[in-house]
Amino acid sequence: MSTIKQFQVAFDCAEPVRLAAFWCEVLGYVMPAVPEGFATWEECYRSLPPEDAIYFACTDPAGVAPRLLFQRVPEGKVVKNRVHLDVRAGVGLVGDERLATLEAECARLMVLGAKHVLTQRADGVNESCITMQDIEGNEFCLA
Repeated sequence: MSTIKQFQVAFDCAEPVRLAAFWCEVLGYVMPAVPEGFATWEECYRSLPPEDAIYFACTDPAGVAPRLLFQRVPEGKVVKNRVHLDVRAGVGLVGDERLATLEAECARLMVLGAKHVLTQRADGVNESCITMQDIEGNEFCLA
């Protein structure tokens, strides 16, 4: 039996603070307090040697959902994600009500810089979902 009680989701990315801020807006997560002496995390990171500014984490304020860790990597994203987040905006909803809720959330996220990729409408077996990309091109679904 596993002794693991928690896990975090790690994202490889180019700009850890920027991507963390995006996901905080998507999920209602919180970023840690900015260190004393700095107005923003970006200012703090600019003050560090490049090799030190490689990680950034944000958390669920309720402490229930997994922590998200964003780590800078030198290479850019070139292929489809093998793992993605399903952002469950339509839980318990079906049909037109679900699709309208997902479309409204899609519109909100597009204002934040996300891109709409594909809307899959309910087909009698599966409910509607919307495939999107975050600000660095990582795929995720509104479900």
